[in-house]
This record gives sequence, C-alpha cells and structure tokens, in this order.
Amino acid sequence: MDYGRPALADRLAAEYVVGTLRGPAKRRFEALLPAHPSLRAAVRAWEQRLMPLMGAVTPVKPHGRVWARIEQRVFGAAAAPVSWWQRLALWRSVAAFASVAALALGVVLMQPPPPAVPIVIVLGANPGAAGAPAASFVASLTPDGRALVLKPLDAIALDAGRALELWSVPGSGAPRSLGLVRADRATTVLRAKLLDGTAAFAVSLEPEGGSPTGAPTGPILSLGKLES
Repeated sequence: MDYGRPALADRLAAEYVVGTLRGPAKRRFEALLPAHPSLRAAVRAWEQRLMPLMGAVTPVKPHGRVWARIEQRVFGAAAAPVSWWQRLALWRSVAAFASVAALALGVVLMQPPPPAVPIVIVLGANPGAAGAPAASFVASLTPDGRALVLKPLDAIALDAGRALELWSVPGSGAPRSLGLVRADRATTVLRAKLLDGTAAFAVSLEPEGGSPTGAPTGPILSLGKLES
C-alpha cells in the first residue's frame, strides 16, 4: 500500500482522528506515523479541522434535582440547612476548580506525545558492482521494526526485464528477502521483526519478478549497515 498518496493518507488520518480506525489497522497506522511525515501532517490537519467543532456544543444546565442530590451526598441527609449564598459560594468554587482542571486536561490532551525517532540508514552505492546501474537509498525504520520506507536518492535506470530486491542481511547466514522495491520512488515494507537478526540491508539487481532462488542472484547495488 502506497502511504505516500495524499488521498490515502488523508482518508486514514481522518478515520484515525475520529476514532473509526480500529484494531490491527489502527496499530499499523500508529506504527507508520514516525516514518511518514505526510501521515503526521494529515493527522494534524484533521485535528485542527475538528477542534473548532467542540465550541459549537451548547452547554446544558443541570436540573435543580441534580444539585440537591449532590448536596445530599456531600453533606448528608441530616446536615444543617445551608443558605443560598453559601451554596452559591460552594458551587462557584467547585465550578472554578472544575474549569481549571478541565483546562489543564485539555492542554495535556491537545499536546501530542513526542514521536519516536525513526532509525535512518543510508544504503550507499556498491563500487564493486561493475557495469550495474548506480543506486543509493535511504531507509527509514520505525523503532519497533514493523515498517520500513526505502527511497532512492536518485532515479535508477533499469533495463527491461530487471527489478530491484531488498534483503535483510544477518551477521551470519543467508539473507532474507523483503520483496521488490521501486527504482523511481519510495517503497513501504511491512514485516514483523524487521530488525531481528539484521546486520545490514542490501539491494540487488534481479530478474523481473525477483530472485528465482530465494537468494541474491544479481550484483549487490547498494548496502547499508545497522549501527551497533
């Protein structure tokens, strides 16, 4: 799914803000937020768009019986009669305290939590890939390792029938394919535990449709190591 499309980002952000985005879709959206400035901007835009609607809600004055029941619970049924001006002073104090508390709560709720800092890895062009197209990428990963956005630094010229494949390279053992990636724009990769056992990310040149063997068959065009 291309989360860089403005229409898709706006729709998901709207559902997220109004609360209709739930379950795995909501968790996936929250995992992608740190790595997608466009999604964060769409969320802020919807929050700013909907916030004025709160001012359109008409306050409802509670019935007198409500105050009587509150007084009975606070002071007890056998409490001494309280004059009207004492009640007024009391409820003015309660109302003032409630207003301050509501204002403080509103300020806290309106302040978004600090976004988790994404992990950024530069996949530099491999000078040993003689005769292969030059390719450099920047990868942005969510801290929980559930989403990766790979973007080419420059458009990569591919011959017909050729494709680019992204690999998770362990410290030892065989690399793991993360799927085909675009040569002209960003690609979003959603995988569980992207960072587990990964020492580096690499992009190889493969036949159209990807490696037929489950391992890189073409030259490694770019490589980026994770900082230990």
